[in-house]
Amino acid sequence: MAISVRKTLYLLSGTLKSLFFAAMVIIVIGFLLYTQNLVNDLRMESRDIVELHAQTIQKIASDVEADEGLGWFFENIIQKTNFPLILADTQGNPTSWIGLKVPENDYTPETLGQVRKLMNRMARENDPVAITYQETVISYLYYGDSRLITRLIYLPYITVSALGLLIIGAFLGFSSIKSSEQSYIWVGMAKETAHQLGTPTSSLMGWIEMIKLHADQPSKVLTMAQDMESDVKRLEKVTARFSQIGSRTDLKKQELDPILVDLVRYFQRRLPQMGKETQIQLQLHPLPLLPINRDLLEWAIENLIKNALDAVKGLKGLIVIQTGPLPEKGKYYIDITDNGVGMPVKMRRDIFKAGFSTKKRGWGLGLNFTKRIIEEYHNGKVSIKESHPGKGTTMRIVLG
Repeated sequence: MAISVRKTLYLLSGTLKSLFFAAMVIIVIGFLLYTQNLVNDLRMESRDIVELHAQTIQKIASDVEADEGLGWFFENIIQKTNFPLILADTQGNPTSWIGLKVPENDYTPETLGQVRKLMNRMARENDPVAITYQETVISYLYYGDSRLITRLIYLPYITVSALGLLIIGAFLGFSSIKSSEQSYIWVGMAKETAHQLGTPTSSLMGWIEMIKLHADQPSKVLTMAQDMESDVKRLEKVTARFSQIGSRTDLKKQELDPILVDLVRYFQRRLPQMGKETQIQLQLHPLPLLPINRDLLEWAIENLIKNALDAVKGLKGLIVIQTGPLPEKGKYYIDITDNGVGMPVKMRRDIFKAGFSTKKRGWGLGLNFTKRIIEEYHNGKVSIKESHPGKGTTMRIVLG
């Protein structure tokens, strides 16, 4: 059960990671835009209020003695304002203020200097509103952001910080999944090694028993020894494959055709034992010598042929291995085509991931190894050329 959960998490990790970070970006951008619009709306409302104050002051100044009227208005109306206000004369000297962390009745030079600094900062945030009397400017109202606006301005930074912590937590979670993936691959590698070695080892044990039974028949023993030699060579090949995983691989220019011919012969000998009447055909075109590591390339193509055989559900099937040049100079393809069940689009995104398998048994490492061998060791590419459910699949390897 635990292995199944780790496998599912790994297979979905790429999708989950992309969705998670996309969601985080959308949330952050959306939140920033929303709060910015809200701040702008509140600032417009604040300006409307200040302009109304200015108009009221102008009205008072035109009806009563200015100093008395302005004093009354500042004490009884402006006191209700929930954002900082400074009333200054035309020379920029503050005369009254409210909503500042400064005593309102302190007119000492130090206090006035502090108020001027706040007034200059307000002027940078919002343009002051002029108060006129008979078309002459008599005062200016400077205003700043309310406590609500200030909190809204800082809220996105707080939110981004919180999301940053969430992203860090998610990163640690994905790292844990990655660690589980590595553990999973190591266990799968061990299982794959045992599987690769199991068939020829069992065969050798059987031949040994047969030799014991026919020790008095030299001709039969000789035939058995030849078959044992074939199994020993298979063991050597498996050992050579696994010994090169994770190390630097030397590529030697050689012919591709003999490798494909030997692989087809190997499978044709095994097909009757698998209970299948599948045919494997070769359609080879003349190719130049290619830089190849034979042991690893055989392994990669062998995995693709095995998958093609698994895809042919019925007793009869056809697998065609075709080679040829590509329009791109110096590039050549190997196509493995089967008439099997094909793959839906959703499956194609996952088939090269370690652990993905449509079979109940197995660790789903074959195609992952194939991808690594072709792309990391041969600087090539392996992909699904085409696949149609119910009609078959063509896998393509590109070398050059």
